[in-house]
This record gives sequence, C-alpha cells and structure tokens, in this order.
Amino acid sequence: MIEQTISVERMEETVSLFGSLDENIKLIEKDLGVAVVSRDGRLKITGEDGEKVIYAVKAVEGLLTLIGRGETITEQNVRYILNLVKAGHEDKIGQFSADVLCVTAKGKPIKSKTMGQKRYVDAIRKNLVTLGIGPAGTGKTYLAVAAAVAAFRAGEVNRIILTRPAVEAGERLGFLPGDLQSKVDPYLRPLYDALFEMLGPETYQKYVERGNIEVAPLAYMRGRTLDDSFIILDEAQNTSREQMKMFLTRMGFGSKIVITGDVTQIDLPTDKISGLKEAMRVLDGVEDIAICRLTGADVVRHVIVQRIIKAYEADERRGRGKK
Repeated sequence: MIEQTISVERMEETVSLFGSLDENIKLIEKDLGVAVVSRDGRLKITGEDGEKVIYAVKAVEGLLTLIGRGETITEQNVRYILNLVKAGHEDKIGQFSADVLCVTAKGKPIKSKTMGQKRYVDAIRKNLVTLGIGPAGTGKTYLAVAAAVAAFRAGEVNRIILTRPAVEAGERLGFLPGDLQSKVDPYLRPLYDALFEMLGPETYQKYVERGNIEVAPLAYMRGRTLDDSFIILDEAQNTSREQMKMFLTRMGFGSKIVITGDVTQIDLPTDKISGLKEAMRVLDGVEDIAICRLTGADVVRHVIVQRIIKAYEADERRGRGKK
C-alpha cells in the first residue's frame, strides 16, 4: 500500500475540497482507485498503484490552489483537473483561473475554467477578429460578452453590439406570431441573459437607451460601419457566405469582432454553405485574426453534456452521422 500526505492550513479548505457529502473526493477516489482521509489538518492518500496515488496528490493540490483563489469546486473542476494531471499538465492548473476577465453586477468574478477557454480569452484580447468554434456549453458566447463588458468598462470601446442570425432550428420569422421585436427576442435571449448578469437589468436598460448597447438580428447590420465597438456575432454557423462577408466588412476603426458558433449544429438548407465554415478556411493565417477551437474538454455544463458531445463525435467519425 502506497501512502502520501498533504498538509491543509485551514479547515474551510478541507470542507470546500471534499464538497457536499464528500462528492468531490469520491470522484477522485473512484477515478484513481485511492482512498483519501482527512485527519488533524492533513490529508492521507493511499492506494495500491503508486502512479495513481501521485495523480491524486497532484489533483488535490491543484484543487487546493483553486480554492485558495476563491473558486467554488464543482464536478466539472474535479474532472478537468484529473484529466490535466493524467496528461502531465498539472503545471497549467494555476494558469486558467488566475485572470479575472470581468466581474458581474453581483460581484461574481468571471474567469476561464479550462485551458481552451484561457486561449480563447487571450486571443480575444490580442486580436481584432476572433472566431470561437466549439460545441454547446464551452462558454463561447458567455466569455465573449464578458470580454465586451470588460472592454466597455475600461473605455476601450463606446458600444457593445450583439447579433445573431434570426433563422434557426427550422423556424422562419414570417411564421412566428407577434411584431418584429417579439419575433427576434427568443433568438437573442441568450445574449440578453449574459448582459443582464454582467451589468444588471437597470444598468443594461440605461445603456440601451443611450445607444451604448445594441442587441439586434444580423440583417440590421447591413449598410453600417461600426466604429469604436465590440461586436459579437453568435450562432454564426447559421450565416450564409454572403451574410458572413457582409458582417466582417462592417468593422470600423477602434473596433473588435468576436464570432462564435458550432459547426456541428448548422440549421441552414443542405444546399447552402455555412458562412462560418467558409470563414474558418478563408481567414486562416490572416494577420490579427485568430481561430480558436474549443472541444468537449472545455464544456463547463453538466458532465453528461461532455458525454453526449463525445458520443456524437465518435458516431460522426464512424460515418454514421449522415443518413
């Protein structure tokens, strides 16, 4: 039996580490086949496999690092850190959570939760145009909105413009009830929700009335030049080639563009090419344009979402995704 010990300075750290009903530690124990016991300010980790005991030690130390920075430990944190440790990347654990991107209206710091998210956020900061490509739950839109709010608060831009195509999931606006605003609102709701969290409803409404924030369908961008703006195009996989080119050429001086999308969830007619897929090909290697690819490892929703994404990816690799 191999045994290792770790000193923990404060009882609060141990409580956060173990989690409700010891759920965090149980994940580590089950994944690595070890036992973790807390006694007198020390954690004792034991197991038959010396390598897995070392993995457990590194995972626990990584989680304690996050706790020391005020992070709340979740199942997603534990699983991601276990994967990093087993891949030999435990030195990166402190990197992705160190930088606060933005603080919400309620004082919650928004940080990258994976290395993929950190690369995405760094790309947004360094480049004029960033394409964030990845499956649902990877934080593409949420982090883009947080970056936009941070730039606006810092005075780097005067406006935040959020847009997305208004035709998705087989629904066309002409067949939906109500006036234009009520028709487009459901499509734009995820963008509203992110802004409400960052700014608070009252501040959001104030900036909308002043013209500092605009949330509108992509069609509203035609014919405009957008200076001193942080512009986000969401669900870009559902743009046509012409729409994407139109959008990209709206950019004016002092502006920044972030384009997000998931190329596995294209709702366009089969005879239409996705503007996002074409942009990924055409713009690859262009100066001041970054293309960031997030994966299932960057999913920060429930672990079952990661499993669903992996299952579909495996099926597509086997050639069964098409009928």
